[in-house]
Amino acid sequence: MGIIAALVIGAVAGWLAGLIVHGAGFGLIGNIVVGIIGALVASFILPQLGISLGVGIVRDIVNATIGAVIVLVILSLVKRA
Repeated sequence: MGIIAALVIGAVAGWLAGLIVHGAGFGLIGNIVVGIIGALVASFILPQLGISLGVGIVRDIVNATIGAVIVLVILSLVKRA
């Protein structure tokens, strides 16, 4: 069940991040990957900053979306260079 939940949260977070960062989406599979990587990034960065957002699955989606936005911005900067 944990893998399915991670895929769903990754898909939602990647899709939301693709909407926030215009023109940086990578399709369904790419957005899932970006969302999962974003969740890992956010799970490292946000506690270091002392930020705790929401509870349960809403927190997971918000955190993963924040991380996915960070990942998409970095990828779009690398892509331009």
